[in-house]
Amino acid sequence: MDYIQYEFFTREEALRDFLIALLPEVGFDGFEEVPDAVRAFIPGPAVRQEDILELLQQNGLDHISYQTSVITQQNWNEQWEKSFQPLTIGGSVSIRAPFHEPQPAAYELIIEPKMSFGTGHHATTALMIEQMLDTDLQGKDVVDFGSGTGVLAILAEKLGARHIVAIDNEEWAVANCRENIERNNVSRIKVIHADTMSVVSEQYDVMLANINRNVIMKNLGSWRTFIRPGGVIVVSGILVTDTKDVTDLATGLGCSVIRQLTRDGWVSISFQA
Repeated sequence: MDYIQYEFFTREEALRDFLIALLPEVGFDGFEEVPDAVRAFIPGPAVRQEDILELLQQNGLDHISYQTSVITQQNWNEQWEKSFQPLTIGGSVSIRAPFHEPQPAAYELIIEPKMSFGTGHHATTALMIEQMLDTDLQGKDVVDFGSGTGVLAILAEKLGARHIVAIDNEEWAVANCRENIERNNVSRIKVIHADTMSVVSEQYDVMLANINRNVIMKNLGSWRTFIRPGGVIVVSGILVTDTKDVTDLATGLGCSVIRQLTRDGWVSISFQA
C-alpha cells in the first residue's frame, strides 16, 4: 500500500506540535517533525482534501501551506530504516530494530515499526514508557488502546503484567503488533482489531492510551467503566496547553492525578480511578 506524505510548512514549533495533535482526526498516523515543517503520512485512499482544508480552517491554521508526494511501501521502509536509531529510555528500556546490535538494558524491546506508530522516539511514547516504569504492573491486567507497534503492550509483559490486550483500529498496525510480539518472545498479549473498547467485556487494572487529546476527551468517560476501582489510566498524546481540559474531565469522572510528565511541549498523565 502506498502512503501519501503531506508536508505542512511552518517555522513555529508550537504550530508543528498543534498539527501533530490534530491531524490524526482525519486519518494521519505517522509524523516526522523537521525545522520548517511537519511531515504527516496517511494511507493513499484514506484522505479527502476537503477534510484537511476544513480541519485547518476550523483551527485557525488555513494560512499554513502544504505539498504532497507519494511514498511507496518500499521507500517507506527504507526511510525509517535509515532514520530509526537505537535508544534507551528511563535508563532501563532499550528499543532497537531487528537489524541493530543488541543494546544492554534491563528491558530490551525489538521493534520493526513499518507503518505503525510507536518506536519511543516521539516524546509521547517516551513519556508513556517513563510512566510505565513508575507504575506497578506486576500481576496486573492491562489494556493498551491504540497499540500501534505494540511497544507498550510488549513492555507491559516484560514489566510483569499477567494479561495484556492490545487494541488498534488499523489492520496493518494489528499485523505489525503481532509480528513484534513474536519477535520479542512474549506470550501474554491478545491483539484485537477494533476502534472502541466495546469489543471487550472484562475490566483491567491499568489502561494505556497514547492517542490524542480529542480521542481521549471523547472516550475517557466510557474507558473509566473498564477500569477496576483503584486502577490506573495512563494517557499521552496531549499538548501541554490541553492539560487542564483533560485533568478537569478526569477529575469530574472521579479520577485523581497520580503523576504528570512533560517533554517537548507534550504531557502524559497517570490517573487513579
